[in-house]
Amino acid sequence: MPGLGTLINIIAIVTGSGLGLALGGRLPDRTRTVVTDALGLVVLLIAALNAAEVLSPKLRAAVGGAAPTLIVLGSLLIGGIIGSLLRIEQRLERLGTLVRATLTRRMSAVATAPSQDSPAGPSASERFVEGFVSSSLVFLVGPLAILGALSDGLGNGIDQLALKAALDGFASIAFAAALGAGVLASALPVLVYQGAFTLLGVALGSVLPDAHIAALTATGGLLLVGVALRLLRIRDLPVADLLPALFVAPLLTALVAAF
Repeated sequence: MPGLGTLINIIAIVTGSGLGLALGGRLPDRTRTVVTDALGLVVLLIAALNAAEVLSPKLRAAVGGAAPTLIVLGSLLIGGIIGSLLRIEQRLERLGTLVRATLTRRMSAVATAPSQDSPAGPSASERFVEGFVSSSLVFLVGPLAILGALSDGLGNGIDQLALKAALDGFASIAFAAALGAGVLASALPVLVYQGAFTLLGVALGSVLPDAHIAALTATGGLLLVGVALRLLRIRDLPVADLLPALFVAPLLTALVAAF
């Protein structure tokens, strides 16, 4: 069922936020590190399974035996060039900074307007906003939000979003413990954002042939390797700059199949 992955993600965020509010700051840093490492290894497994779609019989039948690997390579190169020229990673970071600054200013203004002699009011409001904005950016900006939602919509399963749910659930515990109830509110933008990409995946799945979807899935698998390297703190790859490769892969597949 399309959207199930996002629903699980929402439940994980809400549950994690509740646990974080209950636990406070009692979760050891070592535990957080070990769990993140474990999730990074699972991302590598899912990445390998997706990348194996380069061996899909339907893709090979459409473009030939030697072309699938070249299509994935060309998609990453062309997509990476487009993404780097557009500075997608940098723009996402700037957008996050802008959203945080804007919301913090507006909510602080609202909090201070009714009363100037209540010191607890503004600090509580700012803490709520900081929790909402910080957690929302972490849950939305990562490539798994796009890759997982598209995969869910395309009918490739919810493995990626289930993994993201584990990541977000654990992160929400830490965020809620430090920043409070604002983290709970971040479930709403996650629902809207990932829901939109899931619908896009459903639309693409209804028009793209199986060979094109296999090329897109294999390309997405290599992007997941980049996500795993970041989680394992091996290298901070600009995965967002490579996201255009997901749209280049079906186009290259169609081009090669036509000739």
